[in-house]
Amino acid sequence: MHYRLKLCSCLLLALISVKSHAEAIEVVTEDSLYAYLREGALVGPGTRIADETLRGAGISDYRMLLYPWARAYEKALHEPNVMIFPLDRTPAREQMFKWVGEIHRATTKLYKLRGRDGIAVDNLEDAKQYTIGVVRNDAKQVYLQQKGFTRLVVSADNHDNFQKLLNQQIQLLPMPENTARLMSKDAQVDFTTLEEVFSLDEQPHRVHMAFSLSTPDEIVTRAQQAFAKLKASGEVDRIMTEER
Repeated sequence: MHYRLKLCSCLLLALISVKSHAEAIEVVTEDSLYAYLREGALVGPGTRIADETLRGAGISDYRMLLYPWARAYEKALHEPNVMIFPLDRTPAREQMFKWVGEIHRATTKLYKLRGRDGIAVDNLEDAKQYTIGVVRNDAKQVYLQQKGFTRLVVSADNHDNFQKLLNQQIQLLPMPENTARLMSKDAQVDFTTLEEVFSLDEQPHRVHMAFSLSTPDEIVTRAQQAFAKLKASGEVDRIMTEER
């Protein structure tokens, strides 16, 4: 009897351990206006929204990590219990993730270096003649490829992409204005160094948090409900409008 009781206790502990491990969440993100390192800590409005969402969902077993975008994206595509942000919600991605909620929306614009007078874009077709920087597996890369763009220069992250524009290795760079301002600040150049040449109005930048498909529905539902409360309270918009 003592042996059976001990065995049952061990099995119960094992099940608790497995359940705890199964619910551990890895939150992955890239260096952007939503998440960045400051004095060795990962901070930013996106990290605060993710923290408050998970805490509101009663999920305390998680860690948040900064990766190059392509690696973060691959983890969210193929691994269980992964939350990712900032992820553009597009028709092509709709069935690839379990969506939590929209944290921000902005219009993507094409920028050139001011003074490069030979570059002019009156419509999207005009832009096809120029080299355009994109981040690997980013929604903007997918969108432009679907539109028939062939002169895309792929980078690992936003900073490398922006540096290529400054070095005139590319002619155009698609990004929302807030990202352009952030990249300018980080590169220690004046924002007026850039000039907007076209606005991609048909492809709004719809920034979401989402889970990998193999994440349990129960976890996703709790996070969705917590985020909905956070959004309805105005807290998401308040966090996103604060200065970096």
